[in-house]
Amino acid sequence: MSLEMKIPSPGESITEVEIAQWLVESGDYVETDQIIAEIDSDKATLELPAEASGVITLIAEDGDAVQVGQVVCTIDTDAEKPADFVSASDAAPTAEEAAPAAAPAAPKAAAAPMADVKATPLAKEVMKQNSVNPGKVNASGSNGKIVRDDVDMYLTGGVDSSTIFSPTGERNEERKKMSMLRRKLSKRLVSVKNETAMLTTFNEVDMKPIMDLRAKYKKAFGEHHGVNLGFMSFFTKACAEALRLYPLVNSMIDGDDMISYDYADIAIAVSAPKGLMVPVIRNAETMSLAEIEAEVKRLALKARDGKLSVEEMTGGTFTITNGGVFGSMLSTPIINPPQSAILGMHNIVERPVAVNGEVVIRPIMYVALSYDHRVIDGKDSVGFLKTVKEMLEDPTKLIFGGKEPAEVLLGL
Repeated sequence: MSLEMKIPSPGESITEVEIAQWLVESGDYVETDQIIAEIDSDKATLELPAEASGVITLIAEDGDAVQVGQVVCTIDTDAEKPADFVSASDAAPTAEEAAPAAAPAAPKAAAAPMADVKATPLAKEVMKQNSVNPGKVNASGSNGKIVRDDVDMYLTGGVDSSTIFSPTGERNEERKKMSMLRRKLSKRLVSVKNETAMLTTFNEVDMKPIMDLRAKYKKAFGEHHGVNLGFMSFFTKACAEALRLYPLVNSMIDGDDMISYDYADIAIAVSAPKGLMVPVIRNAETMSLAEIEAEVKRLALKARDGKLSVEEMTGGTFTITNGGVFGSMLSTPIINPPQSAILGMHNIVERPVAVNGEVVIRPIMYVALSYDHRVIDGKDSVGFLKTVKEMLEDPTKLIFGGKEPAEVLLGL
């Protein structure tokens, strides 16, 4: 019996996807629920599992744009399992094997002929273009095959530059089609610049109070809650409180209407192998620091592994992006449509500042709020960012809704 596999719907309003890469080849034996391909929509990269066991025949190719419901492969369910077949679960690498490869020395030995390498066609092509020795790459595909992501992981793990640039000074170039996700992102970013009145306001935050708090309680926090105490939870909590005080920052335009929200669904920009992902922390205003840290960790791991669902990246009323992890000192982040504002975090640098008339050295972070001036006036944008700064410089205000404990006690 031949089973036709059709592209399932990744989510509402998505009618077309793109075959990012097949993880198997025609003639391979696959098992039920084995991941056989990665598909790109304009919102996320999703996995395509086999619907039955048998020998697969591919109809669509890598890079093909296909409609939801279109047949992309067939599976001969009457085919017998080969005697030497190893299931994906049995072939999973050990923890030691799965660890990222250390930066290799400049390879001198000739790479194995690609024809003899157990890898997908796309992975072979990338290894050939970058002069990668297949023996250095950890295979994660079915039956020990090397897939494109394995090669990308090796290349980003610290390959000697001589394996990327031509040692003979040859001047080559590579042209490849942008993924559907990247094309959609490009259009969205251009539309933001053209369709919004975007401005950016800046401030600086003395991070010493939070750094002192982390140093004192980090170990106990980790032991009690099972997650590390990072900076993102403080910023998320501060933004959630500030959004409550400045609801216009938590609003967006829909046609001739302006929609405001009484909850804070805060999107966190995450750098992933497939590109920038922006998963959403729902109802951040109701969560504790530990709950926020746990959710950030969960979403970041799913983004890294390409497991985020469309639903986890849909919505969001406000976004936080952290360029500081890459060493950025200052930037003007671009709004994540249809939202009206985004907060940019940056690196922490010891700087001389004036405190009580004296020059002292403090760990300072510059922060930036980009906002749509059609929705948010300067008073609200500056007030929002100032509130975030005050909460971070006095973390007790995160508990008392932006007020001093004495003000709460006195009912002021």
